[in-house]
Amino acid sequence: MARICPLFSSSSGNSTYIDTPNGGFLVDAGASFKNIVQAVTAAGCDFSDLRAVAVTHEHSDHIAGLKTVLKKTGVPLIASPQTLETLAAADKIPAETVTIPAEAETLDLVGVGITHIPTSHDCVGSGGYSFTLPDGRRIAVCTDLGVVTDAVRTALTGCSAVLIESNHDVSMLQRGPYPPSLKMRILSEMGHLSNVACATELPALLKSGTTRFILGHLSQKNNLPMLALSTAKASLADAGAEFGKDYLLNVARPNGNEVVLL
Repeated sequence: MARICPLFSSSSGNSTYIDTPNGGFLVDAGASFKNIVQAVTAAGCDFSDLRAVAVTHEHSDHIAGLKTVLKKTGVPLIASPQTLETLAAADKIPAETVTIPAEAETLDLVGVGITHIPTSHDCVGSGGYSFTLPDGRRIAVCTDLGVVTDAVRTALTGCSAVLIESNHDVSMLQRGPYPPSLKMRILSEMGHLSNVACATELPALLKSGTTRFILGHLSQKNNLPMLALSTAKASLADAGAEFGKDYLLNVARPNGNEVVLL
């Protein structure tokens, strides 16, 4: 059995645990080591099974606990070459940590294929990840992207489960308290994916075989879980899909999330 466990998901901190028959993989470490261990345990997983940490990019809400996690576990770090360089320069990687550059080819770690998915975000080398399980099924985690590129769309196609960004409601963002420069950044192609932009992608993913969707990285100021859910469900309903029958849909809260079984 494999599970995807969104441990933390918000602008304050992000971390997802992928539990496979061959071990666990942590995507980002945007919370303290203690809180990550507690969250993994609460999800019914054994943190001692951790095999690697895969980092999407260097923003603080994704790496706050990274150095401690690496130091205490001794597992390797996977990230794009650019992200590894940035993290090293910021002293976020313990000297003894084995680093594995994630480039175009799929990595094989303990029988699990790990593929880096380049994303459009405002830092060099950002990306999501897909994990190919021993039975051939795939799980993907893809947030922090201003636009869904053809490369992202191709990488997500055919995944059994996808955690995808549904960051903001455009109207809430435009009316909200952020300064104009930050609003422009979020709305840009190097920013974050809106509810509508996310929802637009879901019918094609469903058609390709994705039956489990998790909406992640929701803004706590510019979005509401019910808005993200209703927008996604409406898009899938327009495609003739029925919630609970053709697909499952969850919203990842800042913490204390449900485990999604494959």
